[in-house]
Amino acid sequence: MIDIKVKTPEDIGEIIRRVRRNQGIRQDDLAAYIDSSHVFMRDAERGKPSVQLGRVLRALDELGIKVMLQVPDAVMEPKPKRAGTK
Repeated sequence: MIDIKVKTPEDIGEIIRRVRRNQGIRQDDLAAYIDSSHVFMRDAERGKPSVQLGRVLRALDELGIKVMLQVPDAVMEPKPKRAGTK
């Protein structure tokens, strides 16, 4: 596995296209695996920003692509309780 920095929907679409082709999967077959249409897959691979995120995540998962987000440590620290709250 390699890590790839992603900044745009086009970046994700290009990755989906390359991995799908490398695995020998047709666009319409991948669409069927994730209960979607070939039009959705075409739009996702072209980097259309309005495609549904949930479907994109299912396509990535189906292709064996893991998604990880690097979040600043401070964001994940528990928030201090305010006075008077339980």
